[in-house]
Amino acid sequence: RSSWLLLAPLLTPPVPVITAPPCSLCPEGAHRFQWIRNLVPEFGISSSHVKVLSSPAEFYELLKVQIKAAKQRVVMASLYLGTGLLEQELVYCLEETLEKSLQAKGSPDLRVSILLDYTRGSRGRKNSRTMLIPLLQRFPDQVRVSLFHTPNLRGLLRLLIPERFNETIGLQHIKVYLFDDNVILSGANLSDLYFTNRQDRYVLLRDSPEIADFFTELVDAIGDVSLQLQQDDTVQMMEGMVHPYQGDKVAYCEIANRRVMEVINSARTRQERLHAKTFHSSQPGSSLLSQQGPQASGDLKPEPDTWIYPLIQMKPFGIQIDEMVTETLLTEAERDARVYLTTGYFNLTQAYMDLILGTRAEYRILLASPEVNGFFGAKGVAGAIPAAYVYIEHQFYSEVCYLQQQERVQLQEYSRAGWTFHAKGLWLYLAGSDLPCLTLIGSPNFGYRSVHRDLEAQVAIVTENKALQQQLHQEQEQLYLCSGVVSTSTFEQPNRYVKLWVKLVTPLIKNFF
Repeated sequence: RSSWLLLAPLLTPPVPVITAPPCSLCPEGAHRFQWIRNLVPEFGISSSHVKVLSSPAEFYELLKVQIKAAKQRVVMASLYLGTGLLEQELVYCLEETLEKSLQAKGSPDLRVSILLDYTRGSRGRKNSRTMLIPLLQRFPDQVRVSLFHTPNLRGLLRLLIPERFNETIGLQHIKVYLFDDNVILSGANLSDLYFTNRQDRYVLLRDSPEIADFFTELVDAIGDVSLQLQQDDTVQMMEGMVHPYQGDKVAYCEIANRRVMEVINSARTRQERLHAKTFHSSQPGSSLLSQQGPQASGDLKPEPDTWIYPLIQMKPFGIQIDEMVTETLLTEAERDARVYLTTGYFNLTQAYMDLILGTRAEYRILLASPEVNGFFGAKGVAGAIPAAYVYIEHQFYSEVCYLQQQERVQLQEYSRAGWTFHAKGLWLYLAGSDLPCLTLIGSPNFGYRSVHRDLEAQVAIVTENKALQQQLHQEQEQLYLCSGVVSTSTFEQPNRYVKLWVKLVTPLIKNFF
């Protein structure tokens, strides 16, 4: 199957880039991206199961509704859980749903699994851990709270680096929220800002049991190599598991790699078998992508017009799937194709920058203006971070101008009074098309941290359905409407002044934020 899957070095350090013609059994168009299934499982679904959300309030209300309706499982992975009233209400929803399950006849079916980052979730006296301990105490057999600790924060470094700054070494950054067979993919954390005035992206995949199973298994795998929160606020590893910062680092990373890759490869094998039974066993002459209406006999599902590919990036464990796929998408984007790329923190890797500047597609890059940067107004050194992003942005824009690429590569800054900006992802419009056929949505920011330090996951959503393409197009337009085009005059504004010490320090620390 993989005879046409060519892995070749792209840049230094070398990362394989996949080049593959489309399957001869499948038509041209959106499905040209099916080469991704050589790396990860491919989940074919109906576009009617996909809903794109647009606001933090909508995201928050959906979380509460889904928690209350859950019968079998609630799985939530996030950087942290906040400590405000809105977050407390989520915990109350979990408690209420667990109580109902406990009172049901027979043994309770509902299981709740929460994965957070250890350092971010332990910050302060009142933190994510203290928010969740009551659930562990009340429902010890139904609730699991796992706290991932990067293996790179250890020894003297762990002792010396202060709280808050220790998060720069590496984090659990995946954001996935699933309830029975419904999955929400987002870049948003479980915090009041993300429920009110911090703009992000969110997509709901309804009635998608295979996708829900995959992300349940992925969170379980990371949870197994994480510290387990106990009822007395202590933590301990599962029996027989290597400790992330006290044990042997190489052994720990090998175990973590094996656990995560088992999840990816077993799901990929299952989906390949399913693909062989459906697409490749179709009768000659039949329409491979035709949708069957509701009048279809029996329980036969409509043939998929949308495909979901989970892209995992865990460089500490030697897993670089998201990086490989993203670089290949940027490499293969043809002339007159348009790529809309957005990140809350503009700090692209050198490889991504080289591809954007060296390929033929048009790029519209949306980033945060200083005032909507999440660090704007922060105390101490963190308060200089927006200025560092301005400096990085200015350097990139100067390179665009030097190469005379201003028409092809355009920067736009998101600005909205009283809001901050955290949206990340990509929309791909093929040449001659007014609608996107592919989007990337999830936790990565396309920066050094996302590629090299943190645990990340996003999905590539590929669709041939015009209604879903229109949803994605409207999402992109809504975000870009709140932006202004960057020009030389942008950096002449008083609020873009970058102090000399920030310019000197930024190259030294840019790989940590």
